[in-house]
Amino acid sequence: MKDVMFNTSGVCASKIFFQLDEEGKIHNLQFNGGCNGNLKAIGKLCEGQDAKEISSILKGNTCGFKKTSCADQLAKAIEANI
Repeated sequence: MKDVMFNTSGVCASKIFFQLDEEGKIHNLQFNGGCNGNLKAIGKLCEGQDAKEISSILKGNTCGFKKTSCADQLAKAIEANI
């Protein structure tokens, strides 16, 4: 398993932590800060899923007036580590 820690930019969550297994699947996704309930839900939905697929789904998602979101930052974290 590869441990990933990603410093976010432009969102309420300050860091994203997750693991990538040998098959490119996401495990133990956690956000530091942000909307607690929503980000826990994203973690549950992503558990065991293909990282590339998750990235393609979440990339470009925005939050309010921001040009990014925690989900978009997760896509960037994945892209930087696969």
